[in-house]
Amino acid sequence: MSGPALRQLHAHRAIHEGGLSGAIMKTEELMKHLRDGEVETANLAADDLIEYWETRVIAHADAEESGFYLEVSEENPSLKDAVTMLTRDHDLLRIIIQDLKELRAEEGLSPAVLQKFYALQIVNEIHSRDEERLLFES
Repeated sequence: MSGPALRQLHAHRAIHEGGLSGAIMKTEELMKHLRDGEVETANLAADDLIEYWETRVIAHADAEESGFYLEVSEENPSLKDAVTMLTRDHDLLRIIIQDLKELRAEEGLSPAVLQKFYALQIVNEIHSRDEERLLFES
């Protein structure tokens, strides 16, 4: 069974907004270190940012998939396609993170790595907006 915060729009939205705003803040911090030529500190910030995505955003996605999405699908079978689409969004986030880690190991903090950090923000923002619309406002 999912926790009560996942079932209430205002609380769920707060989780989404907090996760995304934290990722944006940490990305801005990373970029500042790069602009200032602080390569070692930027690498530490990149490690922290990856960990943030995994422990904050992906952990939330895991919780949704293991409880909330199952409950929503059982309560309202017409939302099964929406849940499938939202789960795919989570998979995209996981894929981007894995690609980012591999690319970072090969290239360090290259422009392609930085683009993947921004891609995570975009996918997450669209996903959260769609999730709120499809599961709470329908």
